[in-house]
Amino acid sequence: MPKALSISGMVVAALLVLMFGLDLAIGIPFDHASTAMDISLLICAALLGYMGWNTFREQA
Repeated sequence: MPKALSISGMVVAALLVLMFGLDLAIGIPFDHASTAMDISLLICAALLGYMGWNTFREQA
């Protein structure tokens, strides 16, 4: 079960990076609502992905 949670965390992080990266680059989902929001959420998604990856490696 913990492996599934860490994998799901990495999937959510990847989806967030995709969504807010696209918004920052071309403005597709949110039409460039806020650049500061896009950058801060990209950082948070990257941290979530790192924590999921680190937890997944420790369980292997």
